[in-house]
Amino acid sequence: MIRAPHEIPATGAAASFAAQLQAALPVLETARLVLRAPCIEDFETYAAIGESDRGRYLVDDNSDRDALWLDFAQMVATWLLRGHGVWTVERKQDGKAIGFVLLGFEPGDHEPELGYLFLPEAEGHGYAQEAARAARSHAFDTLGLKTLVSTIDPDNARSIRLAERLGATRDAAAEAAHGNAIHVFRHNAEETLQ
Repeated sequence: MIRAPHEIPATGAAASFAAQLQAALPVLETARLVLRAPCIEDFETYAAIGESDRGRYLVDDNSDRDALWLDFAQMVATWLLRGHGVWTVERKQDGKAIGFVLLGFEPGDHEPELGYLFLPEAEGHGYAQEAARAARSHAFDTLGLKTLVSTIDPDNARSIRLAERLGATRDAAAEAAHGNAIHVFRHNAEETLQ
């Protein structure tokens, strides 16, 4: 595949500066995973998720690589704008990037969101739950957030089951604020700590 110029990593001083910025972001570790700053090379993993059947939940046209790039770049930019954003999730055993977990706040969101996106072959192993718990703990314990939501397409049964396994509960008032077009699952710090 030939990558577009904006998908090619920087070199020289620009690459060094990007590495410094990435090093400033928190790294979270779980038993099997490392949640680290995203880098430009991770876009290939993001695009693979976006171009899969799961991509229909990301952008309107998941065959549009530029739309996927804009979505990826937006999540990365949230770190500079809000102090939280997307982590690349990699397996400790082999260092392979298998997905992403995020504390996001994008257009259409009414409050910070806990999101998770994984390669199809990484699903069904508990990685998303493990990564989401780590990100949620960071939000509550380090950032002092009291609540997060996971906004989920009603047809996304896998994501709904994960939100429920994480202990999140449907929030009818938040769903009404979104015109009842999506399911909103609420994660509360106090309930999570109990």
